[in-house]
Amino acid sequence: MTLRIALDQDLVGEVRTRFRYDPERPYEVLLTFHLGRADEADWVFSRELLRDGLRGLSGQGDVKLWPAYCPCHGSTLHLALESPYGSALLEASKPRVKAWLDRTYRSVSQAQEEAALPTDAQLASLLQG
Repeated sequence: MTLRIALDQDLVGEVRTRFRYDPERPYEVLLTFHLGRADEADWVFSRELLRDGLRGLSGQGDVKLWPAYCPCHGSTLHLALESPYGSALLEASKPRVKAWLDRTYRSVSQAQEEAALPTDAQLASLLQG
């Protein structure tokens, strides 16, 4: 999928982005941004965050998502990403992202995803070392 990226106040570019989902890790999505160089930028965040971002403002900290409407591009999803190396504001086609996300839920339902999450006891055990 090609996303639009704000490069400057009045300058917009495009970045090829691969959306990936692994049913073995049902609670996360991976976005790989192809930057036109040898390296790529990967971002991993929760599938729930992406789902909620299609409906309204979602996230805090380094990943924020929200729906918008653009007269030129129609229904869009905005992604604001922050890292120690910089920040980016991207815009994707909301219908295309939703269609992709719906396919992930057909592969692994929300109930199956929740069953795959660690229990409170498992998390406590991990935190204790």
